[in-house]
Amino acid sequence: MAPRLQLEKAAWRWAETVRPEEVSQEHIETAYRIWLEPCIRGVCRRNCKGNPNCLVGIGEHIWLGEIDENSFHNIDDPNCERRKKNSFVGLTNLGATCYVNTFLQVWFLNLELRQALYLCPSTCSDYMMGDGIQEEKDYEPQTICEHLQYLFALLQNSNRRYIDPSGFVKALGLDTGQQQDAQEFSKLFMSLLEDTLSKQKNPDVRNIVQQQFCGEYAYVTVCNQCGRESKLLSKFYELELNIQGHKQLTDCISEFLKEEKLEGDNRYFCENCQSKQNATRKIRLLSLPCTLNLQLMRFVFDRQTGHKKKLNTYIGFSEILDMEPYVEHKGGSYVYELSAVLIHRGVSAYSGHYIAHVKDPQSGEWYKFNDEDIEKMEGKKLQLGIEEDLAEPSKSQTRKPKCGKGTHCSRNAYMLVYRLQAQEKPNTTIQVPAFLQELVDRDNSKFEEWCIEMAEMRKQSVDKGKAKHEEVKELYQRLPAGAEPYEFVSLEWLQKWLDESTPTKPIDNHACLCSHDKLHPDKISIMKRISEYAADIFYSRYGGGPRLTVKALCKECVVERCRVLRLKNQLNEDYKTVNNLLKATVKGNDGFWVGKSSLRSWRQLALEQLDEQDGDADQSSGKMNGNTLNKDESKEERKEEEEELNFNEDILCPHGELCISENERRLVSKEAWSKLQQYFPKAPEFPSYKECCSQCKILEREGEENEALHKMIANEQKTSLPNLFQDKNRPCLSNWPEDTDVLYIVSQFFVEEWRKFVRKPTRCSPVSSVGNSALLCPHGGLMFTFASMTKEDSKLIALIWPSEWQMIQKLFVVDHVIKIMRTEGGDANLSEAQYISEPKLCPECREGLLCQQQRDLREYTQATIYVHKVVDNKKVMKDSAPELNVSSSETEEDKEEAKPDGEKDPDFNQIMHAFSVAPFDQNLSIDGKILSDDCATLGTLGVIPESVILLKADEPIADYAAMDDVMQVCMPEEGFKGTGLLGH
Repeated sequence: MAPRLQLEKAAWRWAETVRPEEVSQEHIETAYRIWLEPCIRGVCRRNCKGNPNCLVGIGEHIWLGEIDENSFHNIDDPNCERRKKNSFVGLTNLGATCYVNTFLQVWFLNLELRQALYLCPSTCSDYMMGDGIQEEKDYEPQTICEHLQYLFALLQNSNRRYIDPSGFVKALGLDTGQQQDAQEFSKLFMSLLEDTLSKQKNPDVRNIVQQQFCGEYAYVTVCNQCGRESKLLSKFYELELNIQGHKQLTDCISEFLKEEKLEGDNRYFCENCQSKQNATRKIRLLSLPCTLNLQLMRFVFDRQTGHKKKLNTYIGFSEILDMEPYVEHKGGSYVYELSAVLIHRGVSAYSGHYIAHVKDPQSGEWYKFNDEDIEKMEGKKLQLGIEEDLAEPSKSQTRKPKCGKGTHCSRNAYMLVYRLQAQEKPNTTIQVPAFLQELVDRDNSKFEEWCIEMAEMRKQSVDKGKAKHEEVKELYQRLPAGAEPYEFVSLEWLQKWLDESTPTKPIDNHACLCSHDKLHPDKISIMKRISEYAADIFYSRYGGGPRLTVKALCKECVVERCRVLRLKNQLNEDYKTVNNLLKATVKGNDGFWVGKSSLRSWRQLALEQLDEQDGDADQSSGKMNGNTLNKDESKEERKEEEEELNFNEDILCPHGELCISENERRLVSKEAWSKLQQYFPKAPEFPSYKECCSQCKILEREGEENEALHKMIANEQKTSLPNLFQDKNRPCLSNWPEDTDVLYIVSQFFVEEWRKFVRKPTRCSPVSSVGNSALLCPHGGLMFTFASMTKEDSKLIALIWPSEWQMIQKLFVVDHVIKIMRTEGGDANLSEAQYISEPKLCPECREGLLCQQQRDLREYTQATIYVHKVVDNKKVMKDSAPELNVSSSETEEDKEEAKPDGEKDPDFNQIMHAFSVAPFDQNLSIDGKILSDDCATLGTLGVIPESVILLKADEPIADYAAMDDVMQVCMPEEGFKGTGLLGH
């Protein structure tokens, strides 16, 4: 038996021998477990919830003994946010802006670019007054150059460990929650910066992008017939290198410059020969920039899936790169040093994390820039280390190749930055302009003020913690009550008093009170008995109540519980006694009426009623163990319990009197009823002489009369309209009967409701009116044509013979007469009959009805749509035709959030998987209409359930590079649409 149940049994063992009227104060204190010994620390390891004297394990362990001052607060040391000596400043990741942060750090450590940006004129003078910057006005950069200036100045001289680049990101209009293509961002931003600086008068500023990053190459085509050489010069800011099938960077560069043969259908049109000739084509490097950006094309487009994917293959590269073998003009200085490695961690092209390893050009030391965190590499060496571990390793993961001295291998590097090797290291220190330095000083002052404020808050928290520590050490020793006067306090409140993370609230004991506003005996498991001395201090410092002294022990509840326990022990014996009493025949008027259902389950009902208090106790102890019932669930359970019938309520009529049905009740003896009444004192009592409910008798007679009346009406109507009831010999518009020129129309709904009543007149109400207004429009015109009533609308109407119509008019109230009349054809066509409706058709409302039906067809949430693939103008299908379960009528609010390219339309993806046709190669049509609007729903495109969509696939061109005289235009990704990167 569980310890709590053992305590419960021990606390109430006396109730087996003591009658309720004999309960004494000693019995009451025993029920409240005053007699239990207090637990000793070190012996008792956790709190005994059934023992109100156990004060061990309630949270006191964190306060007793010596404790660390840092545990008194949750405020980090503000000095942790301070920039470390001889280190760089990080950048906050605003959500998914790590790709921006990596490039900002790379550009910041390009000293020439930083110096040029500092030379740009600024509008900061608008914020300057006589002696400096206005204190009440924050500086807001107006241009991209000013944003970079301010960011670079903060990165150079800020006291903070990291700074916030949100102003720069907001100026570009970037979505902070969406990760973009880092390589595309680099290209677009360099283009924007070059365009912005081109308006500067200072040539050192105006030409900095070209001087640092711009090189030149030529597309050279040589005719094999005449040897004519044609050149197309082009500038570049980075070289895009294919890495598929390669292991070394030099192999990627060689492939970029390799010669290509133009033969066959791909021959070159020679201006000299004036005909197509075999030729060769290659790229020649004419000049290289000071900073050589090498883009490793890790993110490639997969035509099979329609998505980008990442190539996680190792590429080896050296710290020294000699480019002389690759340039056309030899003899120059073409030796480059590795200055930055940009890393993408992750296996997917649509997610992951960007970091940068960058070399400090002044000290030659390598640093890892990971948003806010900056890590210095040991020994002035590049260490990729953990950056090469994939986030999701696979079984086929390639082993990392061995690298020699001065070389590295990476499966995550997507951009390598090389700097032209200089004879001497730059020793000049770049000075921040005075106006920018003043802005930095102002930000540093704010940071220092924040540090002082945080330090003061930490100190206050420590002081409060020390005071609380002394209070707990003093009071916890005085908590046990012993033989002195005592009070009860909620265990939950004591635990919160000892919880350092939450402020102590006033004491609240209301949840532990019984209906007599005293301490409930069953709540003792969640209460603790403490000394009156400790209670006085608690209430004086924290307030609250009500105070639960020895006078709060509830005698009424203990007596009632005693009575219940005695009945519980006596139940089995009384059950046998009642069963024997029920066998005896009741004589005279001494008996009592009891419901048969109540008699069958009275022992179970009594047991449940007696267990209610025990259930309350279990629920209260469960609350302390974290098993509190949900409020809504407990309310529903209580509602269900209230709806269940109590003992003998099964023979109550709706008016609260004895029911009239004798089959549901039984007469029991006075002795049996007396035993039952001990367990159910509130049960309704009906002596044998008690009369049944008079109202129910009247209603019973009326009900019998109504049933007889309904049967009579149903029989009369069935006899009057036998064919309409049996659905036999019904007229048909498509095969007009010869023996009549007039047919009447009623609603099919009226006929079905009438048939239900005739079949079961005692369960249904009689049908009193025909209700033909449902077939008419608001103007009183008919909503159906003669043709539609022979086809799709035939299910809505019922045709009536003239003889039947006469009978219907007698039996029912007819609101509108609707009939169809046949007349002979006019002079032009005497052989054809004509059909006229009365009332006549309303064309406007009929057209509106058809439009509404079409709209209803196009508004669906799930439907089957068939797709046929067309090959050589012939429809083909697979063994099992793909059926698309699609949604058409979503509102704008119901549509899912935007997905990556290729995932916007689930229909296109289903077609892609069924026919292996990517979305961009799909040409869809229905009934000759092209389906090209990706934003439209299927319904608005006229696609209804069971429709057939034709699919024609575009065949991909095998080799785009073979198309001669075509200028290749690099379009920006969709992700940067609407941003400041495309504003120029």
